[in-house]
Amino acid sequence: MNTLYHDLEKTDDERRQLLYDGHLLVYSPTPGSLALIHHARALAEEAFAPLDPRTAQHEMSVEAYAKILADLKPKFIHHPHSKECIQRMLGELGCNLEQTYFDVPRMRTSTAQGYLTTGIAYAFHPHRDTWYSAPQCQLNWWIPIYPIESDNAMAFHPNYWNRPVRNGSASYNYQEWVKTSRFIASQQVTVDTRKQPRPEEPMELDPQLRVVTKPGGILIFSGAQMHSSVPNTTNSTRFSLDFRTVHLGDFIHNCGAPNIDSECTGTTIEDFLRGSDLQHVSDEITASHLVSQ
Repeated sequence: MNTLYHDLEKTDDERRQLLYDGHLLVYSPTPGSLALIHHARALAEEAFAPLDPRTAQHEMSVEAYAKILADLKPKFIHHPHSKECIQRMLGELGCNLEQTYFDVPRMRTSTAQGYLTTGIAYAFHPHRDTWYSAPQCQLNWWIPIYPIESDNAMAFHPNYWNRPVRNGSASYNYQEWVKTSRFIASQQVTVDTRKQPRPEEPMELDPQLRVVTKPGGILIFSGAQMHSSVPNTTNSTRFSLDFRTVHLGDFIHNCGAPNIDSECTGTTIEDFLRGSDLQHVSDEITASHLVSQ
C-alpha cells in the first residue's frame, strides 16, 4: 500500500528508495520553496495586473488569457531566480547537489469550470511521467503557489502503482516531441491536437488520493505514479509549480521505480541541470542510455 509521509526525517538515499517503492512525501514550506512561490506570484500578478491571477479568467476572453500565459510561463521557466530557489530548496532537504540534477520549473494553471484545458493550460488525463520518456528514477516535486483545495488539486490513483495499463507510450519519443510539438502549446487554445500517451483502456480512478498542502508545501512522488489533473470545480484558477529531479548515480545504474507498462523511447535526461553548477548531463551518458533502449 502507498503511504503518505509528512516531514519524514530520512537521508536522501532512504527517501529516494521510499519514493521508488511508491510512497508519497510531503514537506512543510522551506525558505527556498517560499522564495520560489513569492517569485512566481510576483510574475503572475504583474502579468495579470490589475486583475487577481486566480480570478482573471472570469473577466477575460480565453484567447487573451492564453496569450498572457504564453508570455508568463516561459518567463518563469527561464528566470535565473527560479533555478536559484530550486538549488536552495534541494540543499535544504539534504540532496547531494553534485549528484542531483533538476529540470527547469514549470508554472501550471488549472482553470475553473473548464475555461481553458488545452495547450498552455493542458489538463492532464491519468498518466505516468514515465510514459513520456522520463527516467524510471525521476522524482516529481509539486508546490502550490496559492492556497488550493481538494476540488482543484491533483489526484493519485494508488491501485495502479503495480497494475499495468494499456497505453500509447510505444509511439512516443521525447526527442521527436521536442522537434514537433513542445513549442506549439500556446497555439492549442480550443482543441489540443498534439499526440500524447494516454490510457487506451477504461480506468477505475477511485479510490484516489488528493494531497492538499499550504502554499510552498512540497509534495514529492515518483514519475511512475499514476496521477491526473482534478477537474477544477471551484471558482478559482489553481496556480502551482513543479519540477523534476534525477539522481545521476541511480540513472547510470538503472535504479528507480519498476517499469510495468512504459514502452516509450528517447529520454528527457538531457534537459536536467546539475544542482551544484547547472551543468547538463554529459553527451556520453545520454547517448549510452539511448543505445541501451
